Amino acid sequence: MDTVTNIRPAASFPLPQSDLESLGFRKGQIDRLIALIERHIAENRYPGCQIALARHGKLALFKSFGNAVTDPKPRVAADDTLWLLYSNTKVVTAVALWALAERGLFSFADRIADHVPAFAKNAKGNVTVLQTITHQAGFPNAVVAKDAWADHKRLREVVCDFPLEWTPGSKVHYHGLSAHWTLGVLIEALTGKDFRDVIRETVAEPLGLGHELFVGLPEAEFARAADMHEPIPGAEGMRRDADANSAEWRKGGAPGGAGYGTARAMAALYQMMLAGGELNGTRIVSPRTLQYAIRNHTGDRVDEFMGMPMHRGLGPHLRGATANIRGLGAFANPGVFGHGGVGTSYCWGDPESGVSFAYITNNRVPDPWHSKRLDLVANLVHSAILP
Repeated sequence: MDTVTNIRPAASFPLPQSDLESLGFRKGQIDRLIALIERHIAENRYPGCQIALARHGKLALFKSFGNAVTDPKPRVAADDTLWLLYSNTKVVTAVALWALAERGLFSFADRIADHVPAFAKNAKGNVTVLQTITHQAGFPNAVVAKDAWADHKRLREVVCDFPLEWTPGSKVHYHGLSAHWTLGVLIEALTGKDFRDVIRETVAEPLGLGHELFVGLPEAEFARAADMHEPIPGAEGMRRDADANSAEWRKGGAPGGAGYGTARAMAALYQMMLAGGELNGTRIVSPRTLQYAIRNHTGDRVDEFMGMPMHRGLGPHLRGATANIRGLGAFANPGVFGHGGVGTSYCWGDPESGVSFAYITNNRVPDPWHSKRLDLVANLVHSAILP
């Protein structure tokens, strides 16, 4: 098997390395988590995985499993492997928006059309930024075709042409990519810069994650990327997902689904949020901004796509106190917040304990197995946390 050897020195990573016991984790529960992941890989559920666990600004665990690439020649997953984050990307984009709002460039109560006038087409003139980022905008199924991923003039035209499917604010319904393509166009209107550059300059680089977190993967980093896989329809096993592994998808950096990163980069991003907006002396946003952003803005209203309340904040969603929740674990306290990636992953932070956790795999497994394993994975971590 091939391995990528240009691993960034651990000393340069923003979270210093510690260990499970020192940071207050029950090692036996984490051993069970590791055994579960190893069993999944042995059962051919997914080729590879990476996890990271952090607390109080320190990294307790960072571990890679299995293969990043399976074909034509297997390559083992390594510490510097970059994993497709899918919708975990939404949180990365949201952090950039929090920072821009804090600088006074816009308000979440603003209408998108206040900053992108052509967005008012097709009765979208009153759609607000808050409605868009909380999946209430009314155009969940709108599509941005491949020809607009890199052509941002065309992207703006496509987004402005989105048709409404229902009255904005009247429903909560997950917008897989459409809302965040809109927010990417908004970022460009506010800054005059490519949204990928803004996210890099506002989030990844200031946090010391410029080598480990990307929205818009440079071609020079393709060799580090894990291939994404998908189940074979009507058969056992999996195959490479050609669309998700294409150069256009990687470089295009869809702001709602095409980020790439390591698990420890995502754990560090959540450590910043748990520390009130600061990491290693670098402040991204203020505590008050975070309190506003990581708040339940949709109550217990059912997300019609998810079939359950999702308690959506401005980027992450919260556990809340409803019976069911996706991805964060049944054992989680109500304030735990995070996000997932379709069929593959979840990342979250717990303000009560100071713990952040990232679990990322490279096969897009459907429900019901996917949601069941996410609950088990998260609950093993929650039950490992000691006071």
